[in-house]
Amino acid sequence: MAINISEIPKLRHWSPDSFLLIAGPCAIENESMPLDIAEQIQEIIEELMLPFVFKASYKKANRSRLDSFTGIGDEKALEILANVGSTLKVPCITDVHSPAEAVRAAEYVDVLQIPAFLCRQTELLQAAAQTGKWINIKKGQFLSPESMGFAVQKIVDSGNEQIMITERGTTFGYQDLVVDFRGFPEMRTMAPLVLDCTHSLQKPNQTSGLTGGTPALIETLAKAGIAAGADGVFIETHPNPSLALSDGANMLPLAELRPLMEKCMAIRAVL
Repeated sequence: MAINISEIPKLRHWSPDSFLLIAGPCAIENESMPLDIAEQIQEIIEELMLPFVFKASYKKANRSRLDSFTGIGDEKALEILANVGSTLKVPCITDVHSPAEAVRAAEYVDVLQIPAFLCRQTELLQAAAQTGKWINIKKGQFLSPESMGFAVQKIVDSGNEQIMITERGTTFGYQDLVVDFRGFPEMRTMAPLVLDCTHSLQKPNQTSGLTGGTPALIETLAKAGIAAGADGVFIETHPNPSLALSDGANMLPLAELRPLMEKCMAIRAVL
């Protein structure tokens, strides 16, 4: 791979023997929570010398029910994200859903994330690419690994080669996802590959309109991903997932992040 993750702005501790951690809460719930969580994650990664990108959604656009939490206000949430990045000097990532959102969010964060459902949206990919920011494309639950090459090429053809791919599971029936590790070698020829260890364990489309999940398997998936050669892991985490306003059923309790990273680092060292 010609693309080098170490070139992400503000990223520290990268080495060929390490892996990238993208972590944070699903969404910005209030003014203080994102910085509190980011500080706790940063303390862990500084001790472990892991490269870290802080993740939080400034708005949630894809919800099953109209009464689901979608955010605290776009401008306020983006300003909170920017404050996390400048205060802790860490790169931040957030997802965007339209060309206009890509342009706007690029003023506040270091990496723009393309949601899985939107990874084929040409105008969105073009607009994100043209901001000059790093782009993280989540693989659609409906796409083969090989098909991600077309999404990557759209970014490249728009003048941007700063790309990551995130695997987040493939639709298996109506209410489940599976991760097919056979696709990892293929996608890693396109761009650095990150495994989303939390969204890959979702149980979508539940009859209640609320997504379920199997967070007890986050550790299993993370360790398997590193063993399979992933360049990074994506983990949504929260001090108390049961109280999270979005996707709490999939999040890792923050207290469990450090021991999980230590186990993943041990696997990476063997590789």
